[in-house]
Amino acid sequence: MAIFRQYIAPLLVVLIFIIALVAVSARIFLPSDMAAPAPIEENGRVGGVERVNTPLSTLSTLSPSLSV
Repeated sequence: MAIFRQYIAPLLVVLIFIIALVAVSARIFLPSDMAAPAPIEENGRVGGVERVNTPLSTLSTLSPSLSV
């Protein structure tokens, strides 16, 4: 067990850190449109799709199990 605690476990921690560092750093090499953050909601539209606001009374008429 001493070999695992002294050599293998620290090596695994360092390898996981290096893999995470490479994954995060890969954004530098992506095309500019892919490296941008995700679009945010503007004026009720999410990603170019209009949001549908359905009142609860309408939902209760669709299925009796959804009654409020």
